[in-house]
Amino acid sequence: MNKLDAKGLKAGYGKKEVLRGIDISMGEGEFCALLGLNGSGKTTLLKALCGLIPAKEGCCRIDGKPYLEFNERKRSRLISYTPQRHSVISGTTLLDAVLMGYNPYLPLLSSPGRRERLSASAALERVGFIGMDGTGFDELSEGQKQLVILARAIVQESPVMLFDEPVSSLDFVNCHHVLRLIRDIIRENKRAGLITLHDPNLALYYCDRVLLIDKGVIAGEILPERTPLPQIRERLSLLYGSIDVLEYDESYYMVKRS
Repeated sequence: MNKLDAKGLKAGYGKKEVLRGIDISMGEGEFCALLGLNGSGKTTLLKALCGLIPAKEGCCRIDGKPYLEFNERKRSRLISYTPQRHSVISGTTLLDAVLMGYNPYLPLLSSPGRRERLSASAALERVGFIGMDGTGFDELSEGQKQLVILARAIVQESPVMLFDEPVSSLDFVNCHHVLRLIRDIIRENKRAGLITLHDPNLALYYCDRVLLIDKGVIAGEILPERTPLPQIRERLSLLYGSIDVLEYDESYYMVKRS
């Protein structure tokens, strides 16, 4: 059974329809990328999948459960969403920022216990913050803040994880560090992950499957380990125009034709 199944998903803002019948599925341990130009519907799809905007049509299931019918707390136990812009109150420590990932599980007005605090501290260490539990979130760079938000998604333990351009503010080294972490977490814990990216080369290198979205529909997909090079080139050119795709060291890289 797939972790996530969405059929005929339509959504938008007011009368404006952005998603025009999306079919998408993700299996256990699968890390998928979503590529598309600005305005193609990438962020809208993530928001619709996690219930932040209502679906006008279609059905979404996680492990066979129609989770969009659930309340927000119950839904958050099944699917996590890391947005482009994080919302952490000024003055919050790194540990407290990560502990927010437990909110869907805690009774109203209760606080995380020792087990949750130890787990949150371990998640911070996993993303590189060793012995920094009490450090202020405001003291970090934007790239470092993104790592803390990743740690929060780790402790949330949802079987499906959504990430909206989590590496857009990271330097070259940390960009690869974060994508490797996300991929490893998804595979080790048998979750399913969907990430929006602007760089096709990162998608081809790190992801098991690359979905191409154009004008609110899935226009094609690429399996980097199985799709032949000519088809990869053809499918990416539908989005990006005059490009070439080169193979180097068993990986594919897209370049713009002059």
